[in-house]
Amino acid sequence: METKTARLTVLIDPAKKKALEDLCATQDLTPSQVVRQLIRNYLEEHGVDYTSKPDVPRASARK
Repeated sequence: METKTARLTVLIDPAKKKALEDLCATQDLTPSQVVRQLIRNYLEEHGVDYTSKPDVPRASARK
């Protein structure tokens, strides 16, 4: 499970938002849980590895 979080703002029409919230409530899930799972599935479907950290040099290592 992820330990840090980042905010992703998504605009959605009110009818779809309500339908999602209602469905999630019947499944004892939050919309955030469902969206996170959809993102994981999408990344996996496209072969994107998100489990490893990107290879970005630290500021202290740069010259």
